[in-house]
Amino acid sequence: MRVWENDDWLTTEPAVVREYAEIWRDAAKVVYSSTLEGVSTAHTRIERQFEPETVRQLKEASGSDLSIGGAALAAQAFQHGLVDECVLLVCPVLVGGGKPALPRSVRLDLELLDHRRFGNGVVYLRHATRRATSGAPRNAT
Repeated sequence: MRVWENDDWLTTEPAVVREYAEIWRDAAKVVYSSTLEGVSTAHTRIERQFEPETVRQLKEASGSDLSIGGAALAAQAFQHGLVDECVLLVCPVLVGGGKPALPRSVRLDLELLDHRRFGNGVVYLRHATRRATSGAPRNAT
C-alpha cells in the first residue's frame, strides 16, 4: 500500500484515484503482522496479533468508519461480530484457487444496501450484516 504515499504517478489519474490517495494517506492505519519489523507509511502502526476486544474498543471510539483489508483478517473480524457492512467488488477475471473473499466458518445474513455495475464488467455490492433470523448460530463451524 506504500504506492499511495507517492504523488508522482497520480498526476495523470482520475480525480477519484487522487482523492482516495489523500484519504488513505490521512487515515490512521494498523497493520497486523508477525514478521514486519517496521512501518514504511505515515500514520501506521504494527500489531502482532488480532485482538478482537481492542478492535471493538477502537471501533466504538472512532468518529469515522473503519476498513479492513485482507481475507484472513476480515474473517477474524466477521467471526467476532465486528463487521457492520461488507463491500465486494466482483471482477470478471478467473484466477483459479486463492483465498475465499468471505470466511467459510461464519453464518451471517446480509442485507443488500447498494449495487452497481461498471462498464468494465466489475460489479460493486454493498451489504449490511444482520443477525441470522433462522435458528443457525451466528458463528457456525
